[in-house]
Amino acid sequence: MPYEHDKPRLIIGVTGASAPHLAIHLLTALARLNTVETHLVVSRAAHRTLDLEADLRADDLAGLADVHHQRADIAASIASGSFLTMGMVVVPCSMKTLAGIAHGYSDELLTRAADVCLKERRRLVLVTRETPLSLVHLRNMTAVTEAGAIVLPPVPAFYQRPASIEDLLAHVSGKILDQFGIAHDLSPRWRGAAPLAGGVR
Repeated sequence: MPYEHDKPRLIIGVTGASAPHLAIHLLTALARLNTVETHLVVSRAAHRTLDLEADLRADDLAGLADVHHQRADIAASIASGSFLTMGMVVVPCSMKTLAGIAHGYSDELLTRAADVCLKERRRLVLVTRETPLSLVHLRNMTAVTEAGAIVLPPVPAFYQRPASIEDLLAHVSGKILDQFGIAHDLSPRWRGAAPLAGGVR
């Protein structure tokens, strides 16, 4: 896809689901890589979760992004399909936001930007956070997947032998960046296991 400027643009939506640390880590990694222009939109509930779980304000998070959009600004650039982006990630993605996206209910800028990605056939990654999952949640995940989105729950992996929460966060950020083809060195990749001694068993 052609872009009108030097860097491709990536939209990051942050909702009130638990684990805002996922968004903090991703934005920090993207700022360090400095290969894409980040556009941030934060939901109303995310303000509360940031305070409760990370002792941060939304303004602190906004400082990690290139552009910060107000959630009620439906006239923002990311509300239009003519504003070219490589897509959007919602991290973490609450079940409320998932439901809104699944049913085309664009009540604020975050869900509108996600709707734009679906209608323009751009990459939309939803890092859904809830457990256990109800049938309603699962049906909404099916609906967004059928519409073209990618559901990417932040499931920890242990093949890289994580030694800290930072290692687990890095793995999830890496999985997200992989979906957009953004090169990174956040976590080790699986290279295959050593052959079993004595051959196949």
